[in-house]
Amino acid sequence: MERRKFTAQAPCRADVFLSTVADLTRSAVKKLAVAGMVWVNGVEAKAGAALKAGDEVSICIPDPTPIAAKPEDIPIEILYEDADFAVVNKPQGMTVHAGAGNFEGTLVNALLYRLDNLSGINGEIRPGIVHRIDKDTSGLLVVAKNDRAHLSLSGQIAEKTAKREYYALLEGVMKEPEGHIKTQMGRDKKNRLKQAVLPAGEGRNAETDYFVVERFKNNSLVRFSLKTGRTHQIRVHAKHIGHPVVGDKLYGYKNQRFQLEGQLLHAFRLTLTHPTSGEVMVFEAPMPEYFERILTILRNETRL
Repeated sequence: MERRKFTAQAPCRADVFLSTVADLTRSAVKKLAVAGMVWVNGVEAKAGAALKAGDEVSICIPDPTPIAAKPEDIPIEILYEDADFAVVNKPQGMTVHAGAGNFEGTLVNALLYRLDNLSGINGEIRPGIVHRIDKDTSGLLVVAKNDRAHLSLSGQIAEKTAKREYYALLEGVMKEPEGHIKTQMGRDKKNRLKQAVLPAGEGRNAETDYFVVERFKNNSLVRFSLKTGRTHQIRVHAKHIGHPVVGDKLYGYKNQRFQLEGQLLHAFRLTLTHPTSGEVMVFEAPMPEYFERILTILRNETRL
């Protein structure tokens, strides 16, 4: 168990303060306070305790409970597999790996059942996972089956020699046919569940290329190519340029025209170099039926 100490810089509630400096949710802080693990100036305190500038706040954070993902017989589409890696087409609604109370029904659970080996670099919770896509984003992921392949594939992504391309349906009609978005990105200061574009000098560099594929009356079909791999990068950049992804419950419009389970964002093409042979390989996954259905509706309307 770890006891951490912080000094308040301004008046604030204890749970609000600790959720920021200790990277915990307010509900987690409340649970720890109820258990007697939060102190203000050495005195046990409630989560809602009022802090003054200069108050010393302490919190005990329990050691994480070791967990390991378990194999589950969940159908997944494996587009390619050899001794080094596999390429899968993840459906919308499936989480890539366990976390935050979600330990079943993930892609990792399915992979452990379907594949004979997975690399161990990311431990027992994320075996084989080289990169991720969001739960409600569909499309291609490469999964490493041994540590040597994992290092090669993750290195390709870090060095930008691997290419990841997405289709997204955006709100509004984009004027420019193509462009490059470059910002700083990091956690949203007001909402821990979100990422945000930050001022210069803050966050991490995020770069995305885009090309308009098709324009409709009130929407644009756009192809995105990632130059970096920040969390929610395409979704945040789409919002940043004023054209959020259709169906995006976190960054998109509050009032959505279509009843969707998630954002219309699909990782359709993955280009990489084989870790053993050195061959450049290109994999593609067709758009999901629900994505095509929306495009058909839009094409039947007045198209620009």
